[in-house]
Parts: sequence; structure tokens; C-alpha cells
Amino acid sequence: MLWLSPRLQYAHHSNTVSQEGGWYNGLKKVQSSGSLPSSESRSLEYPGDLLRTAFERFTARTFSEHFVPYKLYPRRAQFEPSLDHGRTFITEITIKETVDAGLENGRRTISKEAYSMHILHDGHVLINIIHPEGALRALDTLAQLFYAHSESKEGVYTPYAPAFIKDAPAFEHRGLNLDICRNWIPPSDVLRTIEAMAFNKFNKLHLHASDAQSWPIEIPALPSLAKEGAYREDQIWTVKDLEEVQKHGLYHGIEVYLEVDLPGHTASIYHSHPNLITAYNKPWATYAMEPPAGQLQLNSPDVPLFLATLLNDLLPRSAPFSSHFHVGGDELNLEAYNLDPTVRSSSKQVIRPLLQRLMNHIISLVDSNGLIPAIWEDMLLEWDLELPANTIIQTWRSSTSLAKVVAKGHRALFGPCEEWYLDCGYGTFIDPDPANVDSPIKHPFHDWCAPYKNWRQILSFDPLKDIPEEHRHFVVGGEVHLWGELTDSVNLVWTTPDLFSNPDPPLLSSNNTQNPRRTTCSGLEQRPQQKFYGGAGRTSGKQLREGSRR
Repeated sequence: MLWLSPRLQYAHHSNTVSQEGGWYNGLKKVQSSGSLPSSESRSLEYPGDLLRTAFERFTARTFSEHFVPYKLYPRRAQFEPSLDHGRTFITEITIKETVDAGLENGRRTISKEAYSMHILHDGHVLINIIHPEGALRALDTLAQLFYAHSESKEGVYTPYAPAFIKDAPAFEHRGLNLDICRNWIPPSDVLRTIEAMAFNKFNKLHLHASDAQSWPIEIPALPSLAKEGAYREDQIWTVKDLEEVQKHGLYHGIEVYLEVDLPGHTASIYHSHPNLITAYNKPWATYAMEPPAGQLQLNSPDVPLFLATLLNDLLPRSAPFSSHFHVGGDELNLEAYNLDPTVRSSSKQVIRPLLQRLMNHIISLVDSNGLIPAIWEDMLLEWDLELPANTIIQTWRSSTSLAKVVAKGHRALFGPCEEWYLDCGYGTFIDPDPANVDSPIKHPFHDWCAPYKNWRQILSFDPLKDIPEEHRHFVVGGEVHLWGELTDSVNLVWTTPDLFSNPDPPLLSSNNTQNPRRTTCSGLEQRPQQKFYGGAGRTSGKQLREGSRR
């Protein structure tokens, strides 16, 4: 049993040089040890170095949550330690950063997020890392080992000492795909989402930043794009908003990267650049997957010029904070190109070379800005486009897509709609049309991907089950998806916690044979903690479980 001292300090010792560029752009390397300066003494624009802010989050979390774990014990059990007897306190956390930190685990490379942690009986905590990102993950783990005492505001203790923990992620890409454009999702909501993600060791936030319904991202080189394409002028992410969100992600160990969906799902561009769009607002059942219809013209000389202006504005601003950019590429509608004056055909044989040329142009712009392109599976599996070897293919249509992509030798992300779509099962967002007997919207108004994906289903999904061993190295990781047709600021807070308030998802652990009872207890344990980092969702089953944590 150890208690956490309110006067806790940290020390960081390093005999290596961490990368200063990229994600660490603008951050000062910590080489000294000692207590932290007060928050008031720091600029709000640059809130301090990575390790200092991580340590501040740790102390704030453990001392402010006041989480008493009574739900994890039998009714009326006396589980709390005495406050009257001698107590041993943790007074210092030492973080040791070395090239050889003893973190090898048989993998090809050691993850930057790997760490080991010794919690000694005398109250000393030693964390070994090879990169500052490992310290972020270690401190998040350490915070989850502490409980509050019901009779003391400063009584924060862990019953799990002494302990040794050695940890590394199962996948390098552990993400959430968040749609911020179909319904308005303000930056403030995304900041809270980042905090919830970091608490659960996610490391990628994919912002689906444009779609047919709205264009909420400010592009200074194309000022009319958001001014006309957003729902309202006060529902626009400014340049400063985006930088703040990406920087917030950086300090939480999360890469925030963007998707501009191209060439489909682009009807919102029509409001500012109508000459670039075909089939705008035509009957959606024929010309789109959902309203409103509209796609970029495939053979217009104006489209590549527009895309160059767009991406050469957006990508240099994003590059200091992320290494990826998603170019979309899903659900391209063939019939729309019958109406395209530059194509006048719905034949795949006619459209494919035009599509290949356009995607080559888009990907070359991504590459010239030093970013790695990501693209939806449709462009590879449906259109059979030739894509650069470094392109990451994001699968979504089926759990069988992953095997098809890696068999072609491409790196891939998983997240099939039948397993990892958080917005399914709530019904269609499209109003029925009683006057149209052929309307696809009929009773009982289910959405296309029903039923709802509960947290047990999400956790039990095994992405590697059908992947041959020789292809598994192509699997970069995966993303859970939250689309925006039925998600806004009101229900975002209770839609994501079914994901965030449960431990050991497949992205973090390659072992899917965990004890279901243990998972339920651990999920209940994280629910009260999670309300401080994005809210707690619906309760999961019984509120009372016999036995202790894990």
C-alpha cells in the first residue's frame, strides 16, 4: 500500500537526444530535474514541454477525481486502508530516458510508446523509456492505479504496490475517426475528446473535415470555401482553432490528422465553386449514397488548380503536427458522371483513367508536403487504382477487406462497419417521403449498419483472425468510426465513452481471450474517472461485482 504525496516531484534524466522536429516542433527538451513551475508563469500559447504537461495532468487527475471504488467490492465491504497508521508516500517519480531501456519484446522495432515502470515498496517510482511518448503512456497507467479515500481529500493511495509493469502497444496506429462536418462539432468538444483518448492510450485522431453537407474548415487561400460551405459563419474552424486542436493533441501524445474527402462527398464545394461540381442536389437515391448529391468533375482543368490551392494552403499548416493526410476516395457514384460535362459517361472503363490521373495529382500534393497519404479501400479494391507503396489503405466495408488489402502488399488500417461503427443502430437520419412509394426510407426506419455496436462487441473483435502471419506486418492498426449524421455536441459526450471507458481494446492488446468479468469490472472502474475526460456513457450491466480490481 502506497500513498501519493501532495508535494510530489518528478525528475527526468536523459542520455539520448529525442527528435526535436515533427511532433516535437517548438518543444524544449527537459534535461534537468526538480519541481514544476506554476501554470500561471507559463504562456497559454505554449503551455510547457511534453513531460511537464504530462506530469501536471497526472497530478491533477489523481488528486481531483476523488474516485472511491466501492462498486468493485461486495456490498458494505470495508476495503479502504486505515488513515491512522504509518503511511509510506510516493514523493518523487523518476523518468529515465535511454537508448537501451531494456524494453525489447521480440518485435521488429521498439515502439516509442514502450515503457517499464517499477513501483517500489519504499515509495520510489522509476519509469524507463526510450522516447518521451513512453512517459505519457506510463503516467496514464500510473494514474489508473490510484483511488481516493472517502474520509480524506488528500488520501490518494494504490493497493497495487510493489509492482512492475512493462508495456508496449500492439499496433502503432490506434485511432478514432471523428466526423466534424455533417453536424457541427466545435473545437472545444474535440479538445475534450483528445483528453479522453489520451487517458486510454489512443494515439491518432482522424478528423473527417469535409463532406457533402458542409465545409467547416477555414482555408485562407480560398476564403469563400468555408464562408459559403459551412452551415453558418459562426460554425467554422479557424486557422487558430485547428492549430490549437492539433497542438493539444501533440501534448497528449495524439496525432491529429485531417481528411478532405475527394472526389466524392464534395457537394459542399458547390456553394463557393459551382463550376467544379457535377450532379449537385440531384435525386440522391440515384446520384449519391445520401443527400445532397454532388462530386468533383473528373476532367475539368479547373479542378486540379483548385485542389493545388486548397492543399498547398492546408497541408503546410498541418505538417508540423502530423505526418499523415487522408484524401478520402470512398463511395464514388458512377451515375453522377453521366451529368459531368467533362465526362458524359457512367462507364468504369471511361472513368477509371480519369480518376487515376486525379488521385495521382492529389497524392503528389500530399507527398510534396512531406506527408503520408491515407485513402479509403474503395480506390484499391473497387477501382483497382495504382497507389504509391507508402499509401495507407483504410478498410471499412467489411471485416474481409483487410485480408484483401494486405495480400496486395499495402499497409492497412482496420475498422469494419459491422464491428467498429459507433453511430449504428439509432435509425436513419433521412426523413421518409410518404408520397414516394419507391422511397428507400421505409418502416421500421433502420439505418444501413444496424444494429448498435456495444462495447463487448467492440472489444471482442479480432482484426488479425483471418490474416496470414506473413501479411500481418502490413497491418498498421485501426480506427473506430463515429460518423456525424446523428452525432453532434449534445450526444458526442455519451456516444464515445462506450469506447473510452473500457480497457484493453484490440488496438492496445493482441490478446482477445481476456476474462469477460474482469473486463466488466475494469470498465466500471474507469467510468467515474472518464467523466473528467469527455463524459461517461451508459452503464454496462451490473453495478456491483464481487472481488477486487483486475
